[in-house]
Amino acid sequence: MATSITDQTAEEDLLIATFLLGDEGIFGIEATLIQEVIMVGEITPVRHAPEYVAGIRNLRGRIITVIDLCVRLGLGSVNRGVESRILIADWKGEPVGLLVDEVGDAIAVEDGDLKPAPQNLHGVQMQKMLGVFQSGSRLAALLDPAAVLQPDDHAIKPLTNEE
Repeated sequence: MATSITDQTAEEDLLIATFLLGDEGIFGIEATLIQEVIMVGEITPVRHAPEYVAGIRNLRGRIITVIDLCVRLGLGSVNRGVESRILIADWKGEPVGLLVDEVGDAIAVEDGDLKPAPQNLHGVQMQKMLGVFQSGSRLAALLDPAAVLQPDDHAIKPLTNEE
């Protein structure tokens, strides 16, 4: 069977789901991880959960953990508004919600167009980035799904006598 130009391009491209996080810019995550995009709806807070856990949400009978990506990246918190959405990602067979300010497009990025993150970046963002890519006229950060979705065991708040 012959391989068409379209097939070759599809094999070389990485499909990235993009989204906005406040005024911090455009971010993306591999689109194959995203099952669906939903309205924010009611999120129930969870006591003693890590700070980045916005809470839990019932999605058609499934309880999902919702992560505030701004908090996870050390950028404040998502300003929930009419454009805010939750991206439902599949992580190790479990659905996880990613709370974002606004959903962008799914764009194809050629493997060669993904550049390493600048080495002078430090902190949370650098630890959670795989690289940067061009999204229209702006640069965008490709997030490392393992670094974003893997729970931080040390981030769980211990119980105190006052609680």
